[in-house]
Amino acid sequence: MDFTLDSGNTAFMLVAASLVLLMTPGLAFFYGGMVRGKSVLNMMMMSFGALGLVGLIWVLYGYSAAFSTTDTNPDIGGFFADPTTWFGLQGATDADSLMASTGVPFLVGAGFQLTFAVITVALISGAVADRMKFSSWLVFGGIWVTVVYVPMAHMVWNGGNLGADGITKSISTPIDFAGGTVVHINAGTAGLVLALLLGIRKGFGKEPMRPHNLPFVMLGAALLWFGWFGFNAGSEFGADGVAGRAWLNTTVATCVAMLAWLATEKLRDGHATSLGAASGVVAGLVAITPAAAAVDSYGAIAIGAIAGVLCALAVGLKYKFGYDDSLDVVGVHLVGGLVGTLLIGFFATADNSTFLPDGAKEGLFYGGGIDQLLTQAIVAAAAILFSFTATFVIGYILKKTIGIRVSEEAEVGGIDLAVHAESAYETLGAGSRVVTEVK
Repeated sequence: MDFTLDSGNTAFMLVAASLVLLMTPGLAFFYGGMVRGKSVLNMMMMSFGALGLVGLIWVLYGYSAAFSTTDTNPDIGGFFADPTTWFGLQGATDADSLMASTGVPFLVGAGFQLTFAVITVALISGAVADRMKFSSWLVFGGIWVTVVYVPMAHMVWNGGNLGADGITKSISTPIDFAGGTVVHINAGTAGLVLALLLGIRKGFGKEPMRPHNLPFVMLGAALLWFGWFGFNAGSEFGADGVAGRAWLNTTVATCVAMLAWLATEKLRDGHATSLGAASGVVAGLVAITPAAAAVDSYGAIAIGAIAGVLCALAVGLKYKFGYDDSLDVVGVHLVGGLVGTLLIGFFATADNSTFLPDGAKEGLFYGGGIDQLLTQAIVAAAAILFSFTATFVIGYILKKTIGIRVSEEAEVGGIDLAVHAESAYETLGAGSRVVTEVK
């Protein structure tokens, strides 16, 4: 197709990409505040490590493997494209841009998608806090983004098996506006697998493992909320009314989810906490992501309310079933992603500046029947199955070869000192004192 530069849309997308990039350092604060003081640096390093590693992989071959499919360059089995087509982001023209129809150049589109890949890998780290080797984390991240994230992005967003011409073609087109399946269900499932492979932390369920810095958690949640506008509104690929709808839905769903989480806490525990407020914010952001431009304000409010309650309840499942999802990646991202993805089947509508892709249908509550709900459920189940299986294979091989868990001495004494030879706080500077203070 011909390409005509739209400087307004291009500027909008550069800002959106920068906002999404900010989410990864924001996540570092969010997760870093939730762990104990002896592992805060390691937790933050996992996010920064993901940023450096995935950013390089994406430029070299990740973007090409996810998005280089064309009429003359078909994909491979509906799972991924040719990683050599645009190796190093060379050989493409602006007419090849994922956002060519909105006048955004090829490199801007590739950069925007880079930030999604980075944050998805970083999200997984919350499930492995306090006990995974940093070196193994980097090896895992590089393999996982290549064989799990890239195929998922291709399957959902570039005409693969979970897209418009995929396994639900005879029913309707799946809707994942900004990453409910690709990012959150995918990362939440991977987090569950790693938590199972690693096993529980020393003292899990027997001694308190409270967040060491709640202001960090609140700051991280604020940065995530701010960056999420690039995540959701930017997924329109242009500055228009649909982007405005995504922005507004992101705001109201998050507001309601925070209130719903706090109300659930108050009724269940007698207290509404700052940790609950921050967690409710993230739950709302996660749930509205796939539906950001597909529902009206009423749908966004309903999605936020349901996600706030269900995610608040879901974070307690790890104690019931005995898996140690340290920072609730499963309870917030997997459950929240599922909530948002499935509720599209009830609330999707083509009214009031919303957008439904060709072949998608309105939700059950708007007269569209159950077709869209069925499509969303099939795609979500397929995504979980693919992510779980592939992540398990990667994690199991690494466990049996290079090992994935730090020594008991390092875990008890503190990963920060043992792995990075640093401590976040001067009072945790002496190794023997660390063990005394955290017991």
